[in-house]
Amino acid sequence: MFKKLFITLGVIIGIIVVAGAGLAFYSYHSVKNTAEKIHDTDASAPKSESNQIKNQKPISILLLGVDERQGDVGRSDTTIILTLNPAKKTMQMISIPRDTRTEIVGKGTMNKINAAYAYGGPVMALNTVNKFANVNIKQYIRINMEGLADLVDAVGGVTVNNKLDWIDEGYYKKGYHYKKGVITLDTGKKALGYVRMRHLDPQGDFGRNQRERDVIMAVINKAASVKSVSHYMDILNAIQDNVKTNLTFDDMKNIATNYRDSKDHIKQYEVQGTGGNINGIYYLNVSDAERQKVHNMVEDMEK
Repeated sequence: MFKKLFITLGVIIGIIVVAGAGLAFYSYHSVKNTAEKIHDTDASAPKSESNQIKNQKPISILLLGVDERQGDVGRSDTTIILTLNPAKKTMQMISIPRDTRTEIVGKGTMNKINAAYAYGGPVMALNTVNKFANVNIKQYIRINMEGLADLVDAVGGVTVNNKLDWIDEGYYKKGYHYKKGVITLDTGKKALGYVRMRHLDPQGDFGRNQRERDVIMAVINKAASVKSVSHYMDILNAIQDNVKTNLTFDDMKNIATNYRDSKDHIKQYEVQGTGGNINGIYYLNVSDAERQKVHNMVEDMEK
């Protein structure tokens, strides 16, 4: 017997608001098994706001894109505060540049915000972002950025609107030409090369973060159209190998069922600051007024 299952992808990105295809009942167990494997059992991790989610209240989730290789803890090169408001049918994504200088909560030192993950994993990253923006986010999703390539492969490639004409330095394939305009990233490696480039972009990290968000949203939209069980299993396998979250399976089901219309209206913002060197190290210095602006944006979306 076939049932319609709205399931979560649990990826960077706002991907947990994707509507699933009509799948055989046995697929439910595959989804549940994946959700249990990616659930973070770290005792120090905060509990997700399951009651808020169950009651369809606005929620915020910290999305961490980590460049993590074998034997290397890695740093969170992508840090996004995602807020979902089902009543307003709106999703807000606030990107915090990795060079942002702030207090690393638990270390008591000032450093780049992406160092928090290296020191204390997603829990320290979450605490640091909460202190930075004076917010109280309880949920997080961490994805290894290599997993983004797996997801692009799983959905059969994505299409994006490339705003910058450039030739790859070697992230994907040295000499490969990413032409300006609508292009198809038909492999995960090609997509990873697209999002990782920054030295040829006049906007540096800001430009790269925008490309990351564009690819994330393209994966969300493509995954929502997936109809075959085999493709869905590929997506689940990609998630299982690369994602950790403190969201429970019930949280994911409730989000996927009740929050999926949030992707109908998407707001995006990049934290602004002034670049400068301190002891020979580059930082992005963010003013108190800008931090207050981020706080207000999250607070307004959660109303």
